[in-house]
Amino acid sequence: MSIQLRLSAVTLALLSSVCAPLALGQTSQLSSATPLTLGQVLAGARGNVNVSLARSAADAAQSDILAADHAPTPTLSAKLSSIDLENGIGQGSVLGERRIDKGIAIDWTWERGNKRELRTLAAQRNATAATADMEETQMQQLLAASGAFFDLAAAQERVTLVEQIANGTAQIASTAARRATAGDLARQDALRLEIEAERAKGDVMAATLDQQRAALALAALLGVSNSAQSLHTQSGWHTAYDKPAYNDLSELVLETLIEARADIRAAKDRAAAADAALQGASAQKKADITWGVSLDHFPGTSSSLLELRLQMPLQFGYQFQGETGRAQAQLDAARSALEKIRLAAVLELQGLRAQLLSTTQRDQSYQHNILPRASQVAAQAELAYTKGALALSDLIDARRTLRATGLEALAAQADHAKAVTAWRLRTQSLATLLTE
Repeated sequence: MSIQLRLSAVTLALLSSVCAPLALGQTSQLSSATPLTLGQVLAGARGNVNVSLARSAADAAQSDILAADHAPTPTLSAKLSSIDLENGIGQGSVLGERRIDKGIAIDWTWERGNKRELRTLAAQRNATAATADMEETQMQQLLAASGAFFDLAAAQERVTLVEQIANGTAQIASTAARRATAGDLARQDALRLEIEAERAKGDVMAATLDQQRAALALAALLGVSNSAQSLHTQSGWHTAYDKPAYNDLSELVLETLIEARADIRAAKDRAAAADAALQGASAQKKADITWGVSLDHFPGTSSSLLELRLQMPLQFGYQFQGETGRAQAQLDAARSALEKIRLAAVLELQGLRAQLLSTTQRDQSYQHNILPRASQVAAQAELAYTKGALALSDLIDARRTLRATGLEALAAQADHAKAVTAWRLRTQSLATLLTE
């Protein structure tokens, strides 16, 4: 029996054909009974638990702005003083007649040196950075989910491939057993084919386990728990080499893409927040003034005694060198982190570009050259063996080569799909991917 392997190539058309036109805020309804599309997986990953945690952190950072953007609240106080413990306080009501100095006061601190503005600016920058962190978390989840999607798709086709090989091997082994019984084939050759058939069954079980693991990995990213092992992707990967999946972007465009990345924007905002914090630490050198006023009532003296107060710390010697030094160190660290993240972004984009070019060439080589030749060699070996012109060992080698080549071609196909999707996610908007 001749086995012809047909593996579809995954390219840009997979993205444009299987992505449903989903709105960005739409929640994907995922079911283990319905084949998943890449668009559904991306939409589901955009709101998974990791993104929700990052969104909560961004909301908390927004609340920090409200906490920072207010002046010190006035302080209301009441007092009872000048209580004569030796001679007594007299008779009558406590509030009106007894000799007790009663007073009510209000104090308010005047912040100087733009402390409030700088505090608020730092909180705003940190909030913007937290929002960018949420976007980067979302991007990381999209990349992970797309990779898991293609891992599952490849695992499904791997099961189909090894099942085809196992069925063909089983038929050859069955035919060999009948020939051995009839005395037309050596018993040893029949046993070798039987061993190959059993090994092929083991390959099917291993491939099935890999498919279940891939389904569980995808379910973890999508937050699906019910029948997670039954998740499966749409069949039929589409060939579309006529539509290019890669454009050689100019250095200016690449630089623009890098600066627009969420992780770069977050690092820039944190550096700006650290700069505002440094200015705020320096502003502490300008002492705050506390204004106060109180109205006193002392029977026998006066019922309307006014007191005005002004307080300010005397900052002799220490000029907040510790706070300023720490803020400066944090600013230096934030700027260094920005450069580190920018370098990592440049290298990642260069790596994605190189990976896309390499996987495209490798996928095309397997689909158009290596795999067809391996199928042809296996078919010719089977034909020659049935006519007695080929040794059994050569037939087994040809079939093993076909199996290995088919699995390698499938891996190359999945790697190409991952590279295409990762490149597009990093260089185009998600809205484009979901609506094409």
